[in-house]
Amino acid sequence: MNKWPTILLTAFLFLFVSNKLWATEIKAGAAKISITPTTPMWLNGYAGREAPATGSIHEIWAKALVIEENSHSRIIFVTTDLLGLSHEVVEAVYKQLAAKYGINRSQLIMNASHTHSGPVVWPCLDVINDFNLNDQATVSAYSHTLTANIIQVVADAMGRLVPAKLCSGHGTAGFAANRRNLRDHNNSGGLDHDVPVLKVAASDGKIVAVLFGYACHNTTLVDDNHLFNGDYAGFAQIEIEKNNPGAVALFLMGCGGDQNPEPRGTVALATKYGKELGDAVQTVLAGKMKSVNAPVRTSYVTTDLHFQPFDLAMYQKDITSDNKYFQRRAKLMLEAYNKGWEVSKFHYPVQAVRFGKDLTILALSGEVVVDYSLKAKKEFAGENLFVAGYCNEVTCYIPSKRVLKEGGYEADESMVYYGLPGPFADDVEERIFKTVRQVLKNIGVKQATAK
Repeated sequence: MNKWPTILLTAFLFLFVSNKLWATEIKAGAAKISITPTTPMWLNGYAGREAPATGSIHEIWAKALVIEENSHSRIIFVTTDLLGLSHEVVEAVYKQLAAKYGINRSQLIMNASHTHSGPVVWPCLDVINDFNLNDQATVSAYSHTLTANIIQVVADAMGRLVPAKLCSGHGTAGFAANRRNLRDHNNSGGLDHDVPVLKVAASDGKIVAVLFGYACHNTTLVDDNHLFNGDYAGFAQIEIEKNNPGAVALFLMGCGGDQNPEPRGTVALATKYGKELGDAVQTVLAGKMKSVNAPVRTSYVTTDLHFQPFDLAMYQKDITSDNKYFQRRAKLMLEAYNKGWEVSKFHYPVQAVRFGKDLTILALSGEVVVDYSLKAKKEFAGENLFVAGYCNEVTCYIPSKRVLKEGGYEADESMVYYGLPGPFADDVEERIFKTVRQVLKNIGVKQATAK
């Protein structure tokens, strides 16, 4: 019997499988760079502060994690210890990275931890501040420096790409409370204490990076704090990096728009919550995790979110108000009205990345309330889903239909401080979830329930 056909077939299959394994090899690299201001700067997040920050509790960081199968199948995560990123910074970063590495828009996810102890990234929450010339020059210069730092940290991560093994798991941390429920016991807001974790390890098993999330405002420290720091998320990253020498810990903020740490108010509490979250991540890393594989598929789609009809009479009244925040917002709105600028809607990005069929990260923009995370996990119950808010631009709060109906700060009052028209139209949740379904469908995710 001639054995050569069998031998040749075996050799062919071996080469085919080997080439396939080689083609789907994942590489990853991570880096971090300090973005702590070197000169006094105003902190962002609280209207009550009356002086800029002049020092720090710990450094704040921009961090990058690059994961790729090849140049056409990759994702770049950028996390920052900041309240939010502006359209100007996000667009500048993307355009420079696209020119340098040939990425498309779906291959870059940027996230802000929403620490209320980070420097102003103008014009995020610009109605809070009325800067003099020197302060405006300082915050504008910081945005330019921040952009350069983010480009640099991505380049550093690109330069550190090594063959990698990815694993995912979930832990839990219990310090987040629904602040709407705390204020009004008639509210029916939920909680999401999930701690999703993505471990990135080199071929020798050494951890390169840990990407983790949690849905809770970084507001443990309140307006009497005048020192730069990352709040609980900053302390958690420090804890994880201490426990895993050489690793870069990246925090991806969840849908914590209506979630606060409870209780709050001291550095000791921020440290405590950071350790609780860090310990939750460490427990996941030490346990049995699910393998995460290629291909890396990404999608990015925008939708228009509409505001309720423009209330010219209200702004005409507010422009003479003795409330400086209402007056500043009214000035912005009347200027836009008189110059014919668009004030009825804005573009909202929805983004996602899927690794094989093993892990999907859904990235939503703005201060997303927890309803979105809970609904996405229910609607796509068969998926290992990691839901993030505060991605790309942080333009305003993103209320659910329930929160809009209940009203209050997240639905209405916060728009004043963000310098935007009044509440969203009632279809805001419907529009976002239509786009969520589209983005997830684009990367191969199927719904578990009917719409």
